[in-house]
Amino acid sequence: MSSFNDASSNGGSNPSSTKGKIITCKAAVVRGPKQPFVIEQIQVHPPQKMEVRIKILYTSICHSDLSCWIAENEAQRVYPRIFGHEAAGIVESVGEGVTDMKEGDHVVPIFNGECGDCSYCKSTKTNLCEKNRVNPYKSVMLNDGKTRFSTLDGKPIYHFLNTSTFTEYTVLDSANVVKVDSEASLKKMSLLSCGVSTGVGAAWNTANVQAGSTVAVFGLGAVGLAVAEGSRSRGASRIIGVDINNEKFIKGQAVGVTDFINPMDLKQPVHEKISEITGGGVDYSFECAGNLDVLREAFLSAHDGWGLTVVLGIHTSPTTLPLHPMELFNGRSIVGSTFGDFKGKSQLPHFAQQCMNGVVNLDGFITHELPFSEINEAFQLLIDGKSLRCLLQL
Repeated sequence: MSSFNDASSNGGSNPSSTKGKIITCKAAVVRGPKQPFVIEQIQVHPPQKMEVRIKILYTSICHSDLSCWIAENEAQRVYPRIFGHEAAGIVESVGEGVTDMKEGDHVVPIFNGECGDCSYCKSTKTNLCEKNRVNPYKSVMLNDGKTRFSTLDGKPIYHFLNTSTFTEYTVLDSANVVKVDSEASLKKMSLLSCGVSTGVGAAWNTANVQAGSTVAVFGLGAVGLAVAEGSRSRGASRIIGVDINNEKFIKGQAVGVTDFINPMDLKQPVHEKISEITGGGVDYSFECAGNLDVLREAFLSAHDGWGLTVVLGIHTSPTTLPLHPMELFNGRSIVGSTFGDFKGKSQLPHFAQQCMNGVVNLDGFITHELPFSEINEAFQLLIDGKSLRCLLQL
């Protein structure tokens, strides 16, 4: 058990006994590529200037965690490490200079931060931050280039995606922590740390899906289904789901998918089938699979003359776009989207309120719930394609 009293059912707590002190708690630590997560006692150091220490109540597993755990990109390998970036919890303490949060606030961590001061944050053309943007190579804190995690004998344990949520306590830069309504379900709010915000935001912000338009979603995992939900809420007339798992159509129907295509059942390329049934292609296509062949099919599924393809899948490096430059002269365009183009600190609280008001339906994204100790089983559910989000309760 951690040295900090468990939160009450509504997330309340009394952090005064731990403020400014090292907390000993449980974390799931990985010590090499594809090695099992080991639940062990670690030390979590106090937050420094413009940092926040939070107690994680719920965390879930995203496909990005799986990709980094497999360690497809050797340059990103840093161990021992605490993975995890989708979560919700409460503020235990704040460091010097933090004024937008206080002890006891309900918060969600975000991997793509917003400092509010840099030229990127002040621009309306991007949601990236010069210092706190998503960076899979970053494994230490900005202040001093050191970690806030250590083993019981003082050896460093490294951070992941500005967040590291597979632990009872974590320390983040304040730019990567968002305060949410205390009345919101923290279980559901955990989904806004990555998957749902990325998918819905891609439909709303990146593509700006219009009422009556047609959409194709390639890959019906949590992000793809969130794209469908975002398109449904915008009034899309037709949402085509593409996946090699037929069970995904059942899940897709609940969030607005009107048609389902399994490429394994076709004798023709997917883009040709979509062109046939839509009369030339869709207005918007979204690639959520992280596969270059799928990306090309998504691009060619977009309507000649005006179709837009949004790239959301995590691709291994180095890879290049499977397009000839002259193909862009046919009027199709392609763009990437990070965190659904939401500016986390300034825009996510309103999105959370919209979710609370039912504009976006979060029910159904959490398909499994397990205790934190069964994190390896949760990963296997994702590997086997059986879960969208498996919520771990700490």
